[in-house]
Amino acid sequence: MAKTELTIEEKLKALYKLQLVDSELDKIQILRGELPMEVKDLEDEIVGMETRIGRLESGINEIDQEISGYQGAIKDAQALMVKYKKQMDDVRNDREFKALTKELEDQELDVKLAEKRIRDSDKKKETRVAVLDGVKKKLEDMKSVLEVKQSELAKIIEKTEKDEAKLQKASEKAKKSIEARLIKSYTKIRNNYRNGLAVVAVERDACGGCFNKVPAQIQLELSLTKKIIACEHCGRILVDPEILEKKKAAKA
Repeated sequence: MAKTELTIEEKLKALYKLQLVDSELDKIQILRGELPMEVKDLEDEIVGMETRIGRLESGINEIDQEISGYQGAIKDAQALMVKYKKQMDDVRNDREFKALTKELEDQELDVKLAEKRIRDSDKKKETRVAVLDGVKKKLEDMKSVLEVKQSELAKIIEKTEKDEAKLQKASEKAKKSIEARLIKSYTKIRNNYRNGLAVVAVERDACGGCFNKVPAQIQLELSLTKKIIACEHCGRILVDPEILEKKKAAKA
């Protein structure tokens, strides 16, 4: 059996009903406020900070390895110095003495150079450790803030999740009775305004969305429900309040 085409009046009633449901959903989002976004931002920052901590720790380990290498080089040079000094006791001529003296001087220079590099590395390590400690402290503070915000958000979600699920179901059900073209227009208009109002009643001769005056001729056309009319100022879909009253009267 073919689906019966809705009349303009029925379409407007369905759109307005959808708007009422979606507005209740919007209230839940307002109740949550910026918390979901704040929680997400904090989680992202914490991941980034943990990555930075990993890089800093890796850099400090590399410096430790450099220092260990320089210390090894010093030990090797000192061992050679001991060896050359012993050999000097058995030199047979001036040429051998000068050669061993040169080797000793070279090893002493190598020791001094390695010691200087160790001092430089120690300073570099000290700087990075200070930065690492600061980042770790900031990370702990951020985790504490995140814990509080997650707890607040969880309480709000727990309080509203049943109502939200009910409203989501009602919204989806309402959309099924409305043609895709109208849903697309409705969604586009909703996204254009922070309050999410896409379908509004004319109240006191004014648009219920932007509050600009609606001409009498337009109000007459609305009452005839021959076509869907948008506010000439804000583009919201206008509804004659009497249509809604008729619906209430019919139920009564």
